[in-house]
Amino acid sequence: MEQALVDITLILDSTVRLAVPLILACLAGLYSERAGIVDIGLEGKLLAGAFAAAAMSAVTGSAWLGLLAGIGAALLFSGIHGLASINFKGNQTISGVALNFLAAGLTTFLGQSWFHRGGYTPQLSGDQRFNPITLPFANELREVPILGQIYWELISGHNIITYVAFIAVPVTAWVLFRTRFGLRLRAVGENPKAIDTAGISVTLLRYQALIITAVLVGIGGAYLSIAQSAGFNNNMSAGRGYIALAALIFAKWRPGPALLVCLMFGFLDAFQFRIQGQSFPLIGEVPVQAIQALPYILTVILLAGFIGRAVAPKASGIPYTKER
Repeated sequence: MEQALVDITLILDSTVRLAVPLILACLAGLYSERAGIVDIGLEGKLLAGAFAAAAMSAVTGSAWLGLLAGIGAALLFSGIHGLASINFKGNQTISGVALNFLAAGLTTFLGQSWFHRGGYTPQLSGDQRFNPITLPFANELREVPILGQIYWELISGHNIITYVAFIAVPVTAWVLFRTRFGLRLRAVGENPKAIDTAGISVTLLRYQALIITAVLVGIGGAYLSIAQSAGFNNNMSAGRGYIALAALIFAKWRPGPALLVCLMFGFLDAFQFRIQGQSFPLIGEVPVQAIQALPYILTVILLAGFIGRAVAPKASGIPYTKER
C-alpha cells in the first residue's frame, strides 16, 4: 500500500512538471485567440524561447537573464506574427507555420554556429538553472503518512516557474472575465467592428494580447531549457505548442478547463515514461516509440469527436480592415 502511494505520488509529481510548459503555452494561446489572432506559431515561440534562455544562461551564468532572453525571443516572434497578420492582413495560420519552420531551423543553425555542439547548448548547472524550492516545513513533514508525502513530493520541490504557471491560471481568469481590459479583449475577438466604433484601437488591443502571449510562452520555453532540463537540444519543444492548441480547443477557450486538460496530457506523458519497457498480458513488450506516441494519439482522438462542439471566437483568424 505504501509503495503504491509512493508510485502514484511520483507519477503525479511528474505530471505537474510535464504539464507546466503546456499550461503556459495554452494560456498564451488563450489571450491571442480571444483577441481574434490564431497563433499556430506557439510551437516556434516555445522553441525560440527555450534556445534563447539556454544560450543567455550559458553565456552569463544567470537563469534570470536567460528567462528575460527567452521572453525577448518570443516577443520578437510575436512581433513578426503581429506585423504579418495585423498590419499586413496576412493569413494567420500561414504566418504561424512559417514561424515554426523559422524557429526550428534558426535555433539549430545558431546553436551550431555559437557553441559547435550540433545545435545543442552547453550543459547548465548551479545558478544557470532554476532549481527546486523547498517550501516551509516540507522536510519536517515528509515522514508524515500520506499528507506529508504529498506535501513533500507533490507540492514542494518545484522551481519558481512551476508555481508561476499555476498562479497564472486564476490570474488569467480574473483578467479576462473580471476586468475592463479582459472585456475589451474578448470583444475584439468577437466583434472588432463594434470595438472600433466605440473608439478603441483594434490594432492596439491585438498587439497587447500578442505581448502577453509572448511573455507566457517565453516563460514556457525558458522552463524547458533552464528549469526542466539543463540546456537546449534540437526540437526540444517536441510538439508541445500544438498540444497546447489542442488543449485550448478541448477546453473551449476557458482557463480553468485548460488547466485540467494540460494536466491530463501531462499525466499521459508521465504515464508513458513509467510503462516503457513493461510487458503486458497477451501482447508482451510494446515498442518504446508506440508508448511515446500515446499523448499525441489521444490528442487526435479527442479532437476527432469527444469534445462536443467547440466554437472559436467569431473574429478569430479574420484580419480586420477598418471601414472608411
